[in-house]
Amino acid sequence: MKIFKIWAVLIACFMPIENANAASKTIGILVFNGFLTSDVTAPLEVFGAAANQVKTNGYKVILISAHKSLKIKSEEGLNILADKSIYDPSELDVLIVPSAYNMEPLLSNKDLIQFIKRQNKPSTWFNSNCSGAFLLAKAQILDGKKATTWAGGEKELAKNHPKIKVQYDTNVVVDGQIITSNGGPVSYQAAFELLAKLSSPDFAKKISQQIQFDRLATAF
Repeated sequence: MKIFKIWAVLIACFMPIENANAASKTIGILVFNGFLTSDVTAPLEVFGAAANQVKTNGYKVILISAHKSLKIKSEEGLNILADKSIYDPSELDVLIVPSAYNMEPLLSNKDLIQFIKRQNKPSTWFNSNCSGAFLLAKAQILDGKKATTWAGGEKELAKNHPKIKVQYDTNVVVDGQIITSNGGPVSYQAAFELLAKLSSPDFAKKISQQIQFDRLATAF
């Protein structure tokens, strides 16, 4: 019995690092009518696969509607049902913000901007894809930070938000606990970067292999 207890302690001490870091992480993905599909489905697939791992089932992914209605339709016609809305209480460890072709209604939505601001705590991670960076910028999350947006939109972001250190011709930018990306298929790259930060690079690579994303590197 004593030998068993000693081995149990040793096993606990040498468990993979992603187990402890990934425990009880709530990943909130913002959704709104007209969102660009891959900006949402990419992180949803990556963290959904991570959550299904026995050792990392502390990941919980929820969709948060920017509207009072939970029924949301993407730009490409994907109909989804969000888990809750910005008007419901949310305790998030991560907030992922996608984009839309028309950002103006979102940028003028005071309730949405206030929701994003409320998530800005020392422990919170943010990830924006494509023009979702403009929502983080409007909420002053990106002030003083390096960030990017959709390819070709960097000048507009820099002009409208001079406090941001806008990075050009870069797929993914990481500054502290903020990750911004060009969006689209690059949303996968950003999601894996976020997963690596929350767990470990090895675990992120494992999930990349599981969903066969790593095969894209040799696909063209």
